[in-house]
Amino acid sequence: MRAILLGFALGVWGLQQQARLPDGVAWCACCAVFFAALGLSAMKPRVRTVSLAIAACAAGFAYAAARADVALREHLPVEYEQRDIELTGFVRGLPEQQTDGTRFLFEVEANGAHLHDFPRIVRLTWMEADRTQLPAGSRWTLVACLKRAHANANFGLRDGEATLLERGIRATGSVSAARAPRRLPSDANGPRLAIDRLRARARDRIENVLGDAPHRGIVVALAVGAQDAVSDADWSLMRATGTSHLVAISGLHIGFVAGLSAFVAGFVWKRARWRGASAPLFVAAPKVSAAGAALFAAFYAALAGFNVPAQRTLCMLLIVGAAFLCGRRPASSLVLLWALACVLLADPWAVTSPGFWLSFGAVAAILHAIAAAGRVESQAPAQDRDDIDQWDRVDPSEVGQRPERPQPSRKRKLIAFVARLARRARAHAASSVRVQFAVTIALAPLTVYWFSQIPLLGPLANAFAIPWISVLVTPATLAGLLLPAPLDAPMLHAAHAVLSVLIDVLARLADSLPAPLWMLPRPDAFALAAACVGVAWALAPRGWPLRFAAPLTWLPLLAPASHPAPEGAFRVTALDIGQGSALVVQTARHALLFDAGPGPESTHAGERITVPYLQAAGVRTLDALVISHSDSDHAGGAPAVLQSIGVRQLLASLPATNPLWPGARARGADTLRCVAGQRWTWDGVEFRVLWPEPGPLAGTPNHQSCVLKATSAAGRAALFAADIEADVERMLIAREAGALRADVLIVPHHGSRTSSTEPFLDSVGPLAAIFQVGYRNRFHHPHPTVFARYGLRGIALSRSDDDGAARIDIGSDIVLERYRDTHARYWMNH
Repeated sequence: MRAILLGFALGVWGLQQQARLPDGVAWCACCAVFFAALGLSAMKPRVRTVSLAIAACAAGFAYAAARADVALREHLPVEYEQRDIELTGFVRGLPEQQTDGTRFLFEVEANGAHLHDFPRIVRLTWMEADRTQLPAGSRWTLVACLKRAHANANFGLRDGEATLLERGIRATGSVSAARAPRRLPSDANGPRLAIDRLRARARDRIENVLGDAPHRGIVVALAVGAQDAVSDADWSLMRATGTSHLVAISGLHIGFVAGLSAFVAGFVWKRARWRGASAPLFVAAPKVSAAGAALFAAFYAALAGFNVPAQRTLCMLLIVGAAFLCGRRPASSLVLLWALACVLLADPWAVTSPGFWLSFGAVAAILHAIAAAGRVESQAPAQDRDDIDQWDRVDPSEVGQRPERPQPSRKRKLIAFVARLARRARAHAASSVRVQFAVTIALAPLTVYWFSQIPLLGPLANAFAIPWISVLVTPATLAGLLLPAPLDAPMLHAAHAVLSVLIDVLARLADSLPAPLWMLPRPDAFALAAACVGVAWALAPRGWPLRFAAPLTWLPLLAPASHPAPEGAFRVTALDIGQGSALVVQTARHALLFDAGPGPESTHAGERITVPYLQAAGVRTLDALVISHSDSDHAGGAPAVLQSIGVRQLLASLPATNPLWPGARARGADTLRCVAGQRWTWDGVEFRVLWPEPGPLAGTPNHQSCVLKATSAAGRAALFAADIEADVERMLIAREAGALRADVLIVPHHGSRTSSTEPFLDSVGPLAAIFQVGYRNRFHHPHPTVFARYGLRGIALSRSDDDGAARIDIGSDIVLERYRDTHARYWMNH
């Protein structure tokens, strides 16, 4: 059975790695494999297990493909993008308050365009609305401007479009001001909406009671799973200490609540009576405890919004409870695999989320560690019984006599009792340390893969943060939700008070290390597989051959080769950050960032994309941060870069009053204005600044843009033109047209019609050109005429809205890689 369940999961995972959904030939091949494996298992019992696993793998692949085909049928036609469409439907889930309005899910019942297969769920932003105006289930008629489900696509970062598909979101957009939305008198109903309303009421109660309490967002997250109210300071602290998983309603919380509810249900049932008879005479107390645990766990998982860890824990509890009621006791590994299959049946795209791997990986590591240790905990009660029974032993040689039972003294009873407590405490401490060790090393490779970091303080912080949250904060929060007003206020305030103590301790712990996070580049498939093999090896039972050598398998993960380009060559990565610019230039031993993308005033791309990409690429320190000019889509992300990445020098074309100058100096970076004529060489690659002219900055920020040229030892060059326009292009041509010659051009001003003139392109003569533009951006970049101008010259083109990030290796040759080509998945461009 284990092989069958694993095979099914492997088939589901395999489908999510495909560039396209299976066609008729692939479906026939899948069916042939399935029936052939079933026939082989029936004819040859020796290979039955392998054959059934292969059949299950084919079934999982087919199931996931069928679910994907149904999900992708709902789509917004390209010709209807950015057009006002009247929608009638109702609000789903919990609306999120954003700085630019309220974001919410809207389930469409009818669309004014009368389109068939219109997206059933869309994500909208309403600028003027407050989330209190959008209760769950409320029906509205509104006009929305929509785009197809689209997200940034970058090397080494999570695919946002997979997340949208997992949530069923097939279009995004905003509520248009063309016509005021109108709320309809009848609200929608249903079990899901009833849960959403319950969650909304719980969130409002907590916020009304706690007001402006600093850690109110964490209490809300622990109660209903809504994390939008958690402050940036709390997020930063928990990431630094490896405790950010505690903000979500995890399987640990649900398991603790289930255990507590089982104890309460059993305690009450044992003392209940009906018609003079004790209640356990009708139904055994353990069965009532199991039912109570399952029901309350389901209630708490519903409050969490049924995230993947909650689904996993709930499935395991239901499986164990059903087996117990049937008089069975399944193996823990089998329970975990059944939960794995159930989660993937409900959500085949769960395998694309880090929560899935971290949740199942943690439980698998715990089970493996317990099995490898020989289940030491199960032996402890036998030792306790020996201490008690030693006083009751009778010499069997004294036959026919009735010896007097020796009565131990109170002192010896006390000594035995203390010894039992000490043994149990020691066994519990050893078990906790073993489990914490197993989880820490098991999740480290996955944490590096998904987040490019290992929190060094994680084991120590979690050792007391997990029981603190589980035993004190979570029960007090739930008690506050269950109690009526005004009795809820003391419990919620108590939950916040004990949480504040924990936050203070974590803050002191984070301050104890100058760098609490160990940043590592994202591992490749070999390094990740080797590290996972090392985890299983290290957690093997005592006496396993060469177990001491297990850390050697981690070397590719912990000490990766970090040479993206050979001597004399360089690599340019044009990030997909939406409407803006961020380019990473790496030589053999140096790194430069040209612009940092938008900041908090727009899409937070500097924090969301630029910094995580640098960390995933293994760039711990930038030798130079070049900010071409002060426009927010180029300079807005610079503060996030300065805060998270070491910067040796800031080279910028910014006014002297710009706050980036003192901000960079405060973090130990040298500062220098970007001026034409500056040159330097790194690892055989020459960098040269071509613009602006020396002297005071004049004109618009675009006119002041820093223009940089990088040339390899073989003479191949890339030109970073920032946002220069036709006037600057003419001056550069008049000054030194030959200096503009380059093989790769980062298109000036995102391809606007005020740039990329014919003489400029003639002077540059690029073989490849990169457009950094946002998907369906409001500026309509690139301009069709300009884009056609590049296409008619036979230039290899890449635009971030269509191709995602672009990577160009420049040495003796030019190699262009487009993310959506080399990392294609079936949900892209649908």
